[in-house]
Amino acid sequence: MNDAITSPILILGGTGKTGRRLAERLTAHDLPVRIGSRSGNPRFDWEIPATWGPALQGVSAVYISYYPDIAVPGAAETVGAFARLAVANGVTRLVLLSGRGEAEAQRAEEMLKASGADWTILRCAWFSQNFSEGFLVEPLLEGEVALPVSNVGEPFVDVDDIAEAAFVALTEPGHVGQLYELTGPRLLSFADAVAEIGKAAGRDIRFVRIPHDEFTAAMAAHELPPEIAWLLNELFTQVLDGRNETLTDGVQRVLGRAPNDFSAYANKTAATGIWSN
Repeated sequence: MNDAITSPILILGGTGKTGRRLAERLTAHDLPVRIGSRSGNPRFDWEIPATWGPALQGVSAVYISYYPDIAVPGAAETVGAFARLAVANGVTRLVLLSGRGEAEAQRAEEMLKASGADWTILRCAWFSQNFSEGFLVEPLLEGEVALPVSNVGEPFVDVDDIAEAAFVALTEPGHVGQLYELTGPRLLSFADAVAEIGKAAGRDIRFVRIPHDEFTAAMAAHELPPEIAWLLNELFTQVLDGRNETLTDGVQRVLGRAPNDFSAYANKTAATGIWSN
């Protein structure tokens, strides 16, 4: 543990899945935190660059989680501009949450490296928690998850592992210039994942593969924000094509232990009652 950290660590996306958990870990170790969000103080908004400078003042390091997702067009340029501003303000320690198998995410990684920062990259694919902290909660409650995805295997990664990796990268030496691809310990199809959730929740939950146009129509009916609708369409038409159908040792490399298994996540989360009618 780095006991010399006396200035706040800025967490962009500090109220999101990974940022909230990272903030909890830092606070539990009595390390100062600044939440970078539209409701933060000072306010931070990716779409308003004038908010970036004030949020960077006096901080020691930054965790970068891009909203709505680093896969969206223009994300790379925005992340690059932020990284350059951070370095210009003397904040060189930057940890980026990146996307696995996403072209825009890899462009953002290159721009981060080119900024002159002391960087660490955490490259992840599908979060286990997308089933409990996102748009899939409702269909799981209804007993049927309908998605335009085949029997492709996905290395679902637990957000707690990501937050722990970010915490270690920000507070311990030896992680500058490292790229960690973080995956779970096994590949599961979406049908497998839904079956495990059903078993953990003690319910019969079906998985149905549907055509892309049917999925697009369903998203339109839910009146999702345009950027979220675009992102989901991108994920299911491009990224979930088997390109991430491999396991990596990223969690072991950064944390020195095996990653959390999906079944452990499912059982722990089911116990909260979120998937129970």
